[in-house]
Amino acid sequence: MIVLGIETTCDETAVAVVSPGEGGRGRILANEILSQIAEHAAYGGVVPEIAARAHVEVLDRLILRALDRAGLSLAQMDGIAVAAGPGLIGGVLIGLVTAKTLVLVTRKPLLAVNHLEAHALTARLTDGIGFPYLLLLASGGHTQLVAVRGVGDYVRLGTTIDDAIGEAFDKVAKLLGLGYPGGPEVERLAETGDPERFALPRPMLGRREANFSLSGLKTALRIEAERIAPLAQNDIADLCASFQAAVVDVTVDRLRVALRDFGAVAGHPTALVAAGGVAANGAIRRALATQAGEAGLAFVAPPLALCGDNGAMIAWAGIERLRLGLVDDLTAPARARWPFAEAAVASA
Repeated sequence: MIVLGIETTCDETAVAVVSPGEGGRGRILANEILSQIAEHAAYGGVVPEIAARAHVEVLDRLILRALDRAGLSLAQMDGIAVAAGPGLIGGVLIGLVTAKTLVLVTRKPLLAVNHLEAHALTARLTDGIGFPYLLLLASGGHTQLVAVRGVGDYVRLGTTIDDAIGEAFDKVAKLLGLGYPGGPEVERLAETGDPERFALPRPMLGRREANFSLSGLKTALRIEAERIAPLAQNDIADLCASFQAAVVDVTVDRLRVALRDFGAVAGHPTALVAAGGVAANGAIRRALATQAGEAGLAFVAPPLALCGDNGAMIAWAGIERLRLGLVDDLTAPARARWPFAEAAVASA
């Protein structure tokens, strides 16, 4: 079983070819990613129209490059998987229309993948772990703690009530005048800063529900920055370090609550899994690994190249769904919003 995966939901155009490997893992035969950071840097964030046009310009040749890298043809694919949402609707449409065109030409199955489900299943692609497991999905647009019980079987234990973790990092970076993308810049400066200089709040700490709230933390940092302005370089580093330390503390606390609630909905977890762009943050990864160890669980996080959006996770989610007969027809819609809990729904 070999599947082509297409990802165009935001600011990366990505195509991959994946097949099942040994030990329940996947085998990535090709994984091509073109980032649009340069196109959006001047605006300090993703511009949907620019993103959509960039996907149009490169997607066809990226598909050809991935197939060439894998040494395979379209006729040798067993399915065409595509991220059908959630995401920027212009980009989602471009990927989905391209995938449907390939399906019409090749008569292969169409696999309309939920982008969030693809992140959730990445740990099975890389490590072949079994169900159920606790997932922290954290990115620029999403922060969720989820009991992953099976393909298409998810129970959300907690989410953010305002900003996502990655969104908060990016907004702090913009507030401090850092480069784009902001998250990595905040992390880089935090390494040289004093995390105890600023007494920033830990929102939701100790709350019964496993939800997050980061808007107040971001506001508290802005107030501190305005209080000591103009900012020297060491001030910026200390603000970044203090902010990151607060996010780590909150994440660990929310994770403990989710672990406590996990048993009632899914039994004993096989592992603690981190996925999404924020999983690339070293401080957060280390804290999660420590917490997993204290709970007697394995900690699984993708290699850095698979933390962000990529075609390999889409192709793998396609393989998981194809095994279960969850195949879509050409009426599968593009979705700007697509709740995680609906990921099991197929149109055919």
